Amino acid sequence: MTEQTIDRSGWPGLLDRLMEYLPARLRRGMAVVPVVRLSGLIGQVTPLRPGMSLAGVARTLERAFATKNARAVALVINSPGGSPVQSRQIYLRIRQLAAEKKLPVLVFVEDVAASGGYMLACAGDEIFCDPSSILGSIGVVGGSFGFQELIKKIGVERRLYTAGERKAMLDPFQPENPDDVARVKALQREIHAIFIALVKQSRGARLKGADDVLFTGEYWAGETSISLGLADAIGDLRSTLRARYGEKVLTPVIAPATGLLSGLFGRKSAGAGSLTALEGIGGLPDELISALESRAIWAKFGF
Repeated sequence: MTEQTIDRSGWPGLLDRLMEYLPARLRRGMAVVPVVRLSGLIGQVTPLRPGMSLAGVARTLERAFATKNARAVALVINSPGGSPVQSRQIYLRIRQLAAEKKLPVLVFVEDVAASGGYMLACAGDEIFCDPSSILGSIGVVGGSFGFQELIKKIGVERRLYTAGERKAMLDPFQPENPDDVARVKALQREIHAIFIALVKQSRGARLKGADDVLFTGEYWAGETSISLGLADAIGDLRSTLRARYGEKVLTPVIAPATGLLSGLFGRKSAGAGSLTALEGIGGLPDELISALESRAIWAKFGF
């Protein structure tokens, strides 16, 4: 029997042909930058429309950072802010994953990254924006209404019982107490200091503005934000990633799970669809108020 010699020179070509049947993100040598969108208000800012929270975005972020062949993770941010707690928790989770996976984070700001939205942007190693993007609003805000004169006019008597001297602090149906206002402002200054420290830690020597400019709660358009060191460059996601990782870079969008299984595990929010049977007609005013509140927050930045 004549020994046959197997020509193995054809194996690389065969492997290359087999690779064509794999999903693009799994192909050998292919640069991949998964994309996560972080959009909307942050935290429980309206009664029926819960916004972004760590619980809602954690799995999506984990999937993005676990993407095979990932060279970086891109975050597309479009948020006017919201809860300082949820903003900081999402920021911390992004930085933890970036450190664990040793991947850079590139942030692309769309319309606005302001207040808590800018805190999210600070999770990026680099921040890109459009010339018309709005960035900043590094401050803390809170407000209420005073109804004490209104209830007098309509003949309503306020009856309130508490255990704890400050339990009913800033009750909207009682006259404003200057001591209570002072306490709230002290709390706001404490939270503001945490926000400022986070921005300084994230942006470091890139910050070019003075504290009494950067941290007043003011916000700026793209070019001015770059001059102040709040962002790094003008750039959109597609052009920036192609210039950095090549024309064939893959940018899969990592979206939250949807469908039957996600609904069974409670990933669908109450504000995402129609009213439930329990809400009934009584839910309509709350839905309207939610929409108005959301619109008012966005309108602050001209959108």
